[in-house]
Amino acid sequence: MHSHARYAQRMVRFTVLASGSKGNCSVVTGGSTRILVDAGLSCRELFRRMKLAGEDPATLDAIIVTHEHQDHINGLAVTARKLGIPVYFTEGTHRAWMRWLMPRRQMSYAQWIEQCRQQAAARQAEADAAEGEPDEAEIAVEAAEEPEAPAAAPAEPAEPMKDPTWLPAVEYFAAGEPFRIGDIAVSPFTIPHDAADPVGFVLEAEGVRMAVATDLGYMPPNVMAQLKALDLLMLESNHDLEMLRDGPYPWSVKQRVLSRVGHLSNDAASGFLEEEYDGQAAYVILGHLSESNNLPELARVAAERALANHASLLANRLLLAEQHEPLNAICF
Repeated sequence: MHSHARYAQRMVRFTVLASGSKGNCSVVTGGSTRILVDAGLSCRELFRRMKLAGEDPATLDAIIVTHEHQDHINGLAVTARKLGIPVYFTEGTHRAWMRWLMPRRQMSYAQWIEQCRQQAAARQAEADAAEGEPDEAEIAVEAAEEPEAPAAAPAEPAEPMKDPTWLPAVEYFAAGEPFRIGDIAVSPFTIPHDAADPVGFVLEAEGVRMAVATDLGYMPPNVMAQLKALDLLMLESNHDLEMLRDGPYPWSVKQRVLSRVGHLSNDAASGFLEEEYDGQAAYVILGHLSESNNLPELARVAAERALANHASLLANRLLLAEQHEPLNAICF
């Protein structure tokens, strides 16, 4: 039916680079647009995994952020600066991320904004003066921020180091208000998690709908409503309840994980898949598996049992995202 030329153009791809409590990051390609969903790995590791997965970091157009926890934003600033690409946040997430990065001295938000303005003006003046010179300041920032680099203590830090929150461009979105980045339509939705303003995403390109729903304490109706008529569903299956209860975490952390703003257990994920999920996705990816409180086999068995309700030859191929290596790209 399709001519080869038309088929070649139809390029929708979803690549999980990492998923788990040590770092989360996926690449979504639609048409000629490539988006990074979260940047929870160091920039160097993120680029290494992209290349392993056959993705070219230089082709990324933007980063979209689910929430400000470190396993989702660890390499954010360095990656955005290195590629010169915008970062899309909710305003609450951006503010929380900035507070996390700023030195812990007391400063009102108004004072902080004023300081940012002054630094931006100073940077602009410097940039105007140094037009055409290689940007050594940026190289210095890279070296200082990459955790793998040997720690150097220059006598005078490069100017951008005074503002670790500087990004090439920031775009705000709000949960419930869809927006577009190039060829990809993005629908953010609120999720229940202990962060400032956390979201999941439905991403659509060329008629293919993909959803990312991890880091949520339970499955509220608004989330279930979003996870319909999908071609790909990435769903959290964080912990086995018994392993968590008997595991090494302090009681306070166990309570947090089990709370309604914590993480979905294998039971909760499989409950959704069995009772509420419409069974239409070609691929179901289980994500954010805990290395301490879960086993891939336990997550897989629970999900497989739930998906047996949705018998289909063409749908619900089950994959488990990994912490330490990328999944093969899923192409549509």
